Amino acid sequence: MDTNISPTLASPQVAAQDQLALKQVWENIQPDSCPCSYNFHMHTRCSDGQLKPEALIEQAISIGLQGLAITDHHSVAGYYAAQNFLKQRQQSLPSLSIPHLWTGVEITSHLVGTDVHILGYAFDPMHPSLQTYLHNQPNPFKIPQAAHVITAIQQAGGLAVLAHPARYRRSPEKLIPAAADLGIDGVETYYAYGNPKPWQPSPKQTQKVKQLSATYKLFNTCGTDTHGLNLLWRV
Repeated sequence: MDTNISPTLASPQVAAQDQLALKQVWENIQPDSCPCSYNFHMHTRCSDGQLKPEALIEQAISIGLQGLAITDHHSVAGYYAAQNFLKQRQQSLPSLSIPHLWTGVEITSHLVGTDVHILGYAFDPMHPSLQTYLHNQPNPFKIPQAAHVITAIQQAGGLAVLAHPARYRRSPEKLIPAAADLGIDGVETYYAYGNPKPWQPSPKQTQKVKQLSATYKLFNTCGTDTHGLNLLWRV
């Protein structure tokens, strides 16, 4: 079931940081919510993606997305460009149905002895707690602990999510409980591990992650992890 969201681009900061609205969406996320209703994991040229932020937004509008977040690595530049473009489109075409754009980022960190990616959403991108992580590229010599990243996102008013928990050197059974102990808010439950076309969440991994998210009372999220030119798949 999809949640009806009214974008509030007249107050872009409010829309970007609307944590309550995001929680309501996540509470109703289903396996088929992504990629045509919601997408919370996409990259632009501002990190390692191929799409310009403006082109990403054009596709999102064309697809009919209700809500999305750009999660470039250690950068919110793509978010700002997309936000400005959405404002221009709304002003030029007031009747156009536009998606709700939340702030987003993907931050490399250490958890249970391995590198993982923490996704942040609905945070204040200007908050001091996040500035050390928003430097466009992860520093391989100074990868922070997941506990610090989760705390920084939450201090900035945001929600923290463990990205694609079945892609790491440690199993979801080890990573998700550890992340939950650190106070993480959710896990990326619906994810296509084999890059299928058309995009669909991987059944085996989804079942495992969803069971763990229920055990630890975490939100379930979804995303294509798009790095290429089409938002309907990963590459």
